[in-house]
Amino acid sequence: MPKTSVRKPKNKAKDGSWTEIRDGMRIDWDLPIAMADGTVLRADVYRPNKKGKFPVIMTMGPYGKGLAWQDELYATTWELFTGDHPDAIKGSTNKYQSWETVDPEQWVPDGYACVRVDSRGAARSEGYMDPWSPQETDDFVECIEWAGTRDWSNGKVGLNGISYYGMNQWWVAERQPKHLAAMCAWEGANDYYREFSRHGGILCTFIDSWYRMQVQPVQYGVGTKGYRSWVHGDPVAGPPTFTAAQLKKNRTDMGHDIRSREMLDDWYQPRQPDLKKIKVPLLSPASWGGQGLHPRGNYEGFYQAGSKEKWLEAHGLEHWTEFYTPYGVQMQKQFFGHYLKGEKNGWEKKPPVLLKVRHVGEKFVERTENEWPIKRTKWTKKFLDTAHMSLEPKAPAKKGKITYAGMGDGATFFLPPMDEDTEITGPLASKLFVSSSTVDADLFLVVRLFTPDMKEVTFKGTVDPHTPIAQGWLRASHRKLDKKMSKPWRPWHSHDEKQPLKPGSIYELDIEIWPTCVVVPAGYRLALTVRGKDYVYSGEPLNLSNFAHPLDGCGPFLHDDPKDRPKKIFGGDVTVHTGPNHPSYVMLPVVPPKSAAKKKKQ
Repeated sequence: MPKTSVRKPKNKAKDGSWTEIRDGMRIDWDLPIAMADGTVLRADVYRPNKKGKFPVIMTMGPYGKGLAWQDELYATTWELFTGDHPDAIKGSTNKYQSWETVDPEQWVPDGYACVRVDSRGAARSEGYMDPWSPQETDDFVECIEWAGTRDWSNGKVGLNGISYYGMNQWWVAERQPKHLAAMCAWEGANDYYREFSRHGGILCTFIDSWYRMQVQPVQYGVGTKGYRSWVHGDPVAGPPTFTAAQLKKNRTDMGHDIRSREMLDDWYQPRQPDLKKIKVPLLSPASWGGQGLHPRGNYEGFYQAGSKEKWLEAHGLEHWTEFYTPYGVQMQKQFFGHYLKGEKNGWEKKPPVLLKVRHVGEKFVERTENEWPIKRTKWTKKFLDTAHMSLEPKAPAKKGKITYAGMGDGATFFLPPMDEDTEITGPLASKLFVSSSTVDADLFLVVRLFTPDMKEVTFKGTVDPHTPIAQGWLRASHRKLDKKMSKPWRPWHSHDEKQPLKPGSIYELDIEIWPTCVVVPAGYRLALTVRGKDYVYSGEPLNLSNFAHPLDGCGPFLHDDPKDRPKKIFGGDVTVHTGPNHPSYVMLPVVPPKSAAKKKKQ
C-alpha cells in the first residue's frame, strides 16, 4: 500500500488539537486529556459526522495512535494478514489501521466513537514511560471518565483491543471506573509475573526485546527522527525531538526491572490485578496457539473474574487474525451493541463459552459450552515409564529413572497410537519426581503430536507458525505451591520463596501446562518432552519485522538469558524418577462428545 499523501492542517487550536472531516468521519486529532498531576495525554477521536451521543470504543497504550499498521515496524504482519484474509479489509480505505486496535471505518458507521489514547510517555503523550505501572492504570481510569463525560458520548465506554490493548484492561477494570460499561480483552495476559516476565520462575527475555523494538521507537520525544503519520504527516512520536539522553531519562528500563527481580515481590504486587474485583461485563477471547504470553490470562480472567456476565471465546491462527475477520468483528459488535447501545440482539442468551475446536490442518469446528474447564472433562493421568519411554495408564511397577543434560534436549515419552479421534481441551498439569546434580533445575515441558509415521505436527501460534500443542515451565527452586489458588488441573506457584535443591535428592514438582485444544486423529500419537531448554521447530523459521529473533517454535518467548540461567547451576544433570514410589505423570483433559455425556446420564 502506498503512503497516503499528506497535508498540514491549518486550523490547529491553541491546545494543539484540530478537527477534520475525512472519509465520512469527524476526526479530532490530538485532543488533550490532563491527568491529575498535570501531565497531558493525547487522544484521537473518530466519530460520526452528525450531532448525537455515541458509545465509546477505547484503547490506551504505547504503540503510537498515529502509526500505520502498514508502516515499516509492522509491515510483515500486515502483509501476512491481508494476504491470507483479504475479506477482513474490504469496505475500508485502511488509512486508519493501527496495530492491534479497531479500524474506525468499520465502527464509526455503526454509530460508535473510537478513541485512541497514547499512554504516558508514548507517541504524542508527554511524561515518564512506565508500561503496566500503577500510574498507567490511574491514567486509564481518568481517560475512561473523560470519554464518558464528553458532549458526544452517551456515557458508556467499552474497551476493545489486542494484546497490550487487552492486557491493561484487566488492571483498569479492577478499579471499576464509573463509565466503564464493558470490556473485550482480546488475547490479553493479566499476570505480570507468571505470564510475561517469568514462566514458572524462569526469566522470559521477550519483554526486554519487545520494549526496545516496539515501544522505544515511538516514545514521546523521538519526533522528527521517527515515523510520521501516513494521514496527516505529523511525527507519530512528537512534536518535540529529544536527545538520546533525554529519552533514556524519561523511560523506565523494563529489562532491568524484570531481570533484577526473580521473586514475586512488592514491585510486582501492585502490577498483579485482583480479577475478583472485576464486575463489568466481560468478553475474554483467547488463542489456542498463544504459548508464552496471552492465553493463560484469558482463561484465568474468565475463570476468576467477579463479573456476573462473562464469556470466554477461544480460536486459533495468528493473534491478530480473528480480531479483524468478519467472525471477530461481528462478535465484538454484538457484545458491545448489547452493553453500550442497549440492543436486544440476543447476546445475553449466548452460552458462556464459545470454542473453535482445533483439528489437524488448521481446521476449526465451533461448539458452545457452559463452563471452563469443561465439566464433563475426563482428567486422565498418563504415567511416565522410563523402561519403554512411554506414557502408560498406570504407574510402572518397578522404579526407573532417566538422566539428561540440564540445559539439553531432554527425553520424550510417547502414548500409543489413538484408537479413535480424541479431543484434548483444557488446562494440563504434570507431576514429576526430579533430582539434580546441582542446587536447581529448569524444566521445560512440551506436549507434542506425531503422525502415524512419526512426523511431528505443529500448529499456527499467535506469532509463530510452528508451535507444539502445549508448553509448561518450572524452576525447581520455585516449586512451592499456593494451596488456596491451586487446582488439581492447574497448580499455582507462589513464587515468594526460593527453595534450593540438595544435589541428588528427589523432589516432587507440580508443573502447570497452559491450556490447549486439539482433536487427535486415530492413529496419531501424543508425546511429552521434558527438556532443559526452549522447544525448537526443526524446519524453516519465520522472520517478522517487529521481533528481534527468528521465530522457530516458541516465537519470541525465549528463556535464554545466561545470567538468569548460569551453566554452573542449570547445566548439571537432571534425573526424572518413575515407579510406584515416584509416580511421575502428565494429566490430559480428555473431552468426550456431548452425546456420550448425555448417554451416560440416561
